[in-house]
Amino acid sequence: MDFKKNIKILKIDMIEILKDKEDWVGALNTIEHTDFYFSYDYHHFSKNQEEEPILIKYSTEEGVLLLPLLLRNIEGTAYKDAISVYGYAGVLTNISAKDFDRESFQKTLHNFFEDNQIVSVFSRLHPFMEYQDELLQGLGSISDQGMVVYLDLSLPIDVQRAGFNRRLKTYLNKARKVCTVSMGTTEEELDAFIHLYHENMKRVDATESYFFDKPYFDALMASKDYTPCLMVCRDNESQQIIAGAIFVKKDNMVQYHLSGLHEDFFELNPIKLIIDEMRLIASEEGYEFMNLGGGRGGSNEDSLFRFKSGFSKAFKDFKLWKYIVNDKVYNDLCQKHLDGHSEVDIKEVTFFPAYRAPYSSIFNMT
Repeated sequence: MDFKKNIKILKIDMIEILKDKEDWVGALNTIEHTDFYFSYDYHHFSKNQEEEPILIKYSTEEGVLLLPLLLRNIEGTAYKDAISVYGYAGVLTNISAKDFDRESFQKTLHNFFEDNQIVSVFSRLHPFMEYQDELLQGLGSISDQGMVVYLDLSLPIDVQRAGFNRRLKTYLNKARKVCTVSMGTTEEELDAFIHLYHENMKRVDATESYFFDKPYFDALMASKDYTPCLMVCRDNESQQIIAGAIFVKKDNMVQYHLSGLHEDFFELNPIKLIIDEMRLIASEEGYEFMNLGGGRGGSNEDSLFRFKSGFSKAFKDFKLWKYIVNDKVYNDLCQKHLDGHSEVDIKEVTFFPAYRAPYSSIFNMT
């Protein structure tokens, strides 16, 4: 699907819509610190078939603001909506807060959305990128979605480890005696990791969108926009790969992206050892942060969050941006989606946009 013919460029000196890789990469290079979630390659191999990646570039005399999105047609209408990629996105800028004209940016962005019949916009925001709240505040709503756990890799190695909980240290000491972590560099190692990852997704009853296919993993590992690292853990006795994780490095950041664990080794949980080994490597290489992410669905109380917070008590807020550009069309689409079910209050539907909410989640409310 190509939206290029349909997208109107507003004030060419203010807003540009970037689609070519050279332009996209060039724009990101004007920002001191980004992350792989903003990259051209990640947007293209992680998108669904009906989604079109764009990078909105807003230019002023002081600098630029960048907003990556995935555009989607709304079936049966002339309208579109926009979402962010899986992960952390939002606005990037090289302008300091004191030099920024938020009103002009928001007005221009709104006009762009409106003129191009974009009904709603949803983006997961990046906990580590400056000024996102300030830039978007007042344009729709920004809501908290829990916290993410991170390691400050600028601290001395022993200071980092001092922040581990006691139980984690015990797990690490035990795991180091019976298994070994190494970089996964072969096709066989990647295939073994994919199998472990898919088995994990089945165990937690993940939705279909989390079952990434082989081309996704091949593209993730092949990109030159960032530095991907597959780390695998082998049982010393059998040499079987019992766990693995993919980390992605970009600028000053390391992301703990995906992981998988063999069900026979839950008690040992060698994922903890893999994370610790990457911590040591990334610290030595001079990275500043290692983001472990949060709990399932933004929970700060579930087992996944407790697992991650065993490494660190350094947290950052994770937030969502939701913007209804055209209230009338949005409400009309919601009513059509409900198909006459007047007992459902659309304001109570937490899925956004509500007109794309799975029916199971809507009618479980009633």
